[in-house]
Formats: sequence, C-alpha cells, structure tokens
Amino acid sequence: MMKKTSLALPVKALALTLGLYCPTLFAADAPLKVGTTAAFAIPLEAAVEEADKQGLKVELVEFTDWIAPNVSLAAGDIDVNYFQHIPFLENAKAAAGFDLVPFAPGIINNVGLYSKKYKRFAELPEGASVAIANDPINSGRGLQLLAKAGLISLKPGVGYKATEEDITANPRHLKILQVEAVQLVRAYDDADLVQGYPAYIRLSKTFDAESALLFDGIDYKEYVIQFVIQPTRKTDPRLIKFVDIYQHSPVVRAALDKSLGKLYQVGWEG
Repeated sequence: MMKKTSLALPVKALALTLGLYCPTLFAADAPLKVGTTAAFAIPLEAAVEEADKQGLKVELVEFTDWIAPNVSLAAGDIDVNYFQHIPFLENAKAAAGFDLVPFAPGIINNVGLYSKKYKRFAELPEGASVAIANDPINSGRGLQLLAKAGLISLKPGVGYKATEEDITANPRHLKILQVEAVQLVRAYDDADLVQGYPAYIRLSKTFDAESALLFDGIDYKEYVIQFVIQPTRKTDPRLIKFVDIYQHSPVVRAALDKSLGKLYQVGWEG
C-alpha cells in the first residue's frame, strides 16, 4: 500500500511533538510503516509486494520533502524511514534533537554534475553558473564534486561538511547557486552546470540521467542510504525481515536495476 503525505513542523511545534510522544512496544501483527521519498519508492514497492507474499504486511508512506520523514519517525507515526545517509541524519539530529539511529544500509545513489550547454569541463566559461543543493550536507557533496572535477579547491579534510567558505581556489570564478536538492533538476535549463540526482532526473524524464560529465559513485561511502529507526525498534522482527527482503530478494534487485540502471551500488556488500 502506498500513501503520500507531506509534513513540515516549525521547530517549536516539533519540540512539543517530541516531548509529548511516548513510544510504545511495537505490535507484531500491525503493518510495518516505512517512510520514504519518490527517489526510493519503486524498489521499496517491490519489497512491499515480496513481503506480502511472505506474510508480512508493510505500508509505504511517501513524503514530498526531506524534513517530514524524520519528524514523522520521531513522532512515532512511522516505524522506519529510508531516504537519507548518515551525514544528513546527523545534521538533522543536531538541528532538531531527534533520537534516531541508522539500522541497516541500503544503496548509494551516484550523484553527478550535468550540463545542457557543455560536454566537457574545459568548455565552461569564466563566471559560469553552477547550481548545487542548498542543505548543509548535500551542498558539501556538490562542492566535493566540483573539487573532484578540478574546478575548485577545498580546505583539506573538510569532506561533506564543506561550505563555500572552505573554497581555497576558484580559478574560473564560478558563480555557485544553492537550490533545494529535489528542485535541482529544474535548474538544468538555466545554470551552466548542475549537481544532479539520477533518481529524480529519471522521474522528471527531462534529460538523460546517465549523461553526467562526472559521477561521485562509491568514492564517498558515507552517502549510503540508511534504514533509520528509533532505538527502541532495533529488535522489531518485522523490520528485520523487511530489511532482509530489501537486501537479498532478487525481485527487489531487479527493481533497483530497472529504476536506477547502473547509477547505484549496494551498501551492504564489501
């Protein structure tokens, strides 16, 4: 079953929600509620169908932003979410005080640098516009990509926490524009270079997700997407079974291949 929802609470309301919520023991016969976003929904739907065949009822809840899944999980409205990597989770915990932990790894989505106008980085003009994500973690990933492409230099060791203040060299005087990550696909027509997420590009059907000038790929294992839970859920047998299905079912692997092509790697192997 798929249910779509959107939720965004102000910080004070969020704190109130978390303060009032008292977690209860999970009910083994209740459906497992899994929160996600559109980029990860198709393979999860395959896992839900496979779980149903094995007698496990799962309800998939699709959110339209990257804030609501953690708010909903912290409030106990869902049992697990699957949309974020550990750096994103740690940033969300620091910002809102969530008591959430990673439970098991999923996949790592390749992120790339795309251009509608240019085929090589060498063609980028002086002062070219570059659109990257605007949240603290994914903007760092975008800056890492620009550094990997040789377009900028960053302070040593900043990693995914990189900000524009950490740029030590920008020889082409690139103009960096920060855009909400899920909206970056729309910047493709306007910016000279765009940080892109293949899953969202495929959903938009606007250009070829495999046409990036550069991908980061498995270079950055910290970006493996995680199944995230409240700590009290770690022994939930429904959760354990569902994650096992996601990681090991041939049906799910086929859905991943169909949805993402070659632009992902699994995070639970090697």
